[in-house]
Amino acid sequence: MSIESPRSRKTKKTITMTLLIVGSLIMLFPLFWTLSTSLKTVDQLMLFPPRWIPNPAQPSNLVEAMTILPFHRYARNTLTIVGFNLVGSLLASSLVAYGFARMRFPGREALFIVVLSTMMMPYIVQMIPLYIMYSRLGWINTFLPLILPNWFGVPFFIFLLRQFFKSVPEDLADAARIDGCSELGIWWRIMLPLSKPALAVIGIFSFQTHWNDFLGPLIYLTDTNLRTLALGLYAFRAIPGQLPMFHLLMAASLIMALPVLLLFFFAQRYFIQGVVLSGIKG
Repeated sequence: MSIESPRSRKTKKTITMTLLIVGSLIMLFPLFWTLSTSLKTVDQLMLFPPRWIPNPAQPSNLVEAMTILPFHRYARNTLTIVGFNLVGSLLASSLVAYGFARMRFPGREALFIVVLSTMMMPYIVQMIPLYIMYSRLGWINTFLPLILPNWFGVPFFIFLLRQFFKSVPEDLADAARIDGCSELGIWWRIMLPLSKPALAVIGIFSFQTHWNDFLGPLIYLTDTNLRTLALGLYAFRAIPGQLPMFHLLMAASLIMALPVLLLFFFAQRYFIQGVVLSGIKG
C-alpha cells in the first residue's frame, strides 16, 4: 500500500480549491450581472460589448423600481402567503411526521408510502383538477388555494421530520408518558424543541418556495391588488405606454432576492445541521 506524499496531497488540495473557486464564480455570475444591470442607465444597457461596471452608477434605480409599481402592496400579499404557509407547514408536517415516526397503527408503512408517492406526481398534472375543485369552492382570486393545502402537511417536509424524530431517543417520550403527558404533549413539549435544526430547514425551504412562487399566484389570482412580488416583477415586461425597463427589472429582482440571501446567510448553520441529521439518521 503506497503512502501519499505531502506534495501530492498539497497538489490535490490546490486543484480542488481551484475548481471550487471557479465553480463559485460561475454560480455568482448571474447575481453580479443582476447587480451591474440594476445600477446602469438606459444608455448603458445598449452598449456592446457590455460594460461590466456601470459608470456612472445609478443607485436611484433601486428606489424607482419600488415606486413605479405598488410593490409595497405586492410585498404585503407575498408576506401574508409566506407567513401562513410557514406556520401551516411547520405545525401540520411535524404533527403528521410524529405520527408516522412514533405511533403504532395498522397500515402505517403503507400509508407513509402513499404520502411519499404524492411527491412523484408532477404539479403540472394536478393543475387542472385543482383549479376545477377550487373554482367550485369559490376560492379563485383568493389566497386560500395558495395557503390551505400546506395546513394538511407537505410530503417532503413530513419525510424529513420523520427521519429526525426517529433519531430522538424513545426514553424521553417514555419518561413523559410516565409523568402523564399525552402524545400531543410529547410532540409539543419534547419533539418540537429538540427538532429546531430540522424545523429551520423546513422554514427555509417553505419561505423560499412561496416567496419565489410564480405559477400558483398566476393561476389563482386575477385581481391586480392581490399580486405577489413574483407577478409584480413580471409586470415590468409590459408597463402600459413604456418600453421594457430591464435596469428596473434587475433592481427589483435584486431587492426581491435579498431576503432569501440573508435567510441562507444567517441560518446556514441550522440548514446544514438539519439536512445532515434528517437525511442520515433514523
